[in-house]
Amino acid sequence: MPRKFRSTEHLLRPDPKYNNKLLSKFINCVMQGGKKSTARKVMYDALDIVGKRISDEPPLDVFVRAIENLKPQVEVRSKRVGGATYQVPMEVRPKRKQALALRWMLDVCRKKKGRPLAQRIAEEIIACYRREGAAYTIRENVHKMAEANKAFAHFAW
Repeated sequence: MPRKFRSTEHLLRPDPKYNNKLLSKFINCVMQGGKKSTARKVMYDALDIVGKRISDEPPLDVFVRAIENLKPQVEVRSKRVGGATYQVPMEVRPKRKQALALRWMLDVCRKKKGRPLAQRIAEEIIACYRREGAAYTIRENVHKMAEANKAFAHFAW
């Protein structure tokens, strides 16, 4: 019986300007309605803003470090044991870490209104690079939740 899901990761090409797969993935997440060229322009504008604000490091390195800082180490997952549901802390798989980091950053940027998306993304990248900002707060809350439910860690099987 053939598998239902075939991974498309091997099809992901690095972006043309910076030649980076992580950036390409984020551009795909930013994209709405199949408008990849618009999403690319938004991201490149955001990286230009980051480059102007943090001049001692290349903007791509700042972006990669921001995503690394945003990746969660543990998260809580619901597990039913004998009629009760427990929030069990579990380690996060590497692919999910990256997916969560990208999702949190983009969600935070999309919720803020009033400025162009490129500017909002640039500000959030800089904030995550410095280990602050709304997306980083989400990560901290996930870690606190896991810490608070450490007593149920023995249910993680």
